[in-house]
Amino acid sequence: MQNESRGHIAVFMDRDGTIIDELGFLKDPNDLNIIPGAVDAISLINRAQMKAVIVTNQSGVARGYFSEETLEKIHQRLKEILMKKGAYIDAIYYCPHHPEEGHPEYRKRCNCRKPYSGMLDLAAKDLSVDLEHSYVVGDKIIDIKLAHRVGAKGVLVLTGYGKVEVELLDDALKLRPHYIAKDILEAVNWILFDLGKKV
Repeated sequence: MQNESRGHIAVFMDRDGTIIDELGFLKDPNDLNIIPGAVDAISLINRAQMKAVIVTNQSGVARGYFSEETLEKIHQRLKEILMKKGAYIDAIYYCPHHPEEGHPEYRKRCNCRKPYSGMLDLAAKDLSVDLEHSYVVGDKIIDIKLAHRVGAKGVLVLTGYGKVEVELLDDALKLRPHYIAKDILEAVNWILFDLGKKV
């Protein structure tokens, strides 16, 4: 599933509305609920020997809705649930910033907030990922913009905000998704088809 000379293929996944239910700002690990099919999707990524990576904007930190420590607990809870079901995430990257709102420590224009590529650039270094042969899956147009920014393929899912965002494609986005999927499981199955791989 990879060419060692060019690096690993990764599936970069948005978190809220793509892997777990969209709750606005998730503040409590106990409220975390995985979208049906997401565990199977991540398991397929694992079995295909691709990197399963979450990249998520979490401006709730900047806004003071929750701390980075709470965010880490939420991510640990997610990893524990997946592990019990035989799936795993290779890495989770998040942007805690907001360009205009929140605590001064976090209020800044950064290169990690999607659709900027900072989180993917870091993952490429940490995990030896070949971005141009990788994929970005999410429920927002910013995820598709992120994919195009790094030369990856973007898949828009219709969970979370996806059903609203898909209606904005013609007006807001010249760079279209490579595929539109009903959920992350369909997205990953399309990625495997696109790669010509069976697992």
